[in-house]
Amino acid sequence: MTLNLAINYGGRDEIVRAAQKLAASGTAPSEESLRGAMDHPELPYPDLIIRTSAERRMSNFLLWESAYAELWFSAKYWPDFGIEDLEMAVEDYKARERRYGGSP
Repeated sequence: MTLNLAINYGGRDEIVRAAQKLAASGTAPSEESLRGAMDHPELPYPDLIIRTSAERRMSNFLLWESAYAELWFSAKYWPDFGIEDLEMAVEDYKARERRYGGSP
């Protein structure tokens, strides 16, 4: 399992910087080359993104990487989000059918 906390991070900015790296190197843009130019291409794509504070939006978080992530929303704020909440999110996630963009 990988837990990734992004502090003062912006997904749009990351995509722009990756595109700038490709342009500077003369590399043709593709999904593979863009992924390699991202901040941490070695990290796996997220399977589950937990959003706290009753927000139901991505808020510029891992925009490229989260294309096939499952989302789970909690009304609790981050400091109040506890192990029981995490267990609920994981149990809900485990019950989902992952299709990665395919149809049922």
